[in-house]
Amino acid sequence: MVSYERLWETMKKKNISQYYLIHYCNVSSSQIDRLKKNCYVSTHTIEKLCFLLDCNVEDIMTVYPDPEPETEKAESSSQN
Repeated sequence: MVSYERLWETMKKKNISQYYLIHYCNVSSSQIDRLKKNCYVSTHTIEKLCFLLDCNVEDIMTVYPDPEPETEKAESSSQN
């Protein structure tokens, strides 16, 4: 699971708006929307954002392990 919460924090620190990214940096509004929803974006988009914001990947995203599905939880607890 991926979170782009750090992206919005980094943009705020650097006074970069979504409007600026869309209208002056050629980042599509659909990509911005996907980032807001923590959906998949390409590594190309992530690389582009890092370049535009002069930051590292860690400054725009966090990767968490996917939550364990309920069926796996039930199976593992019944085995104990």
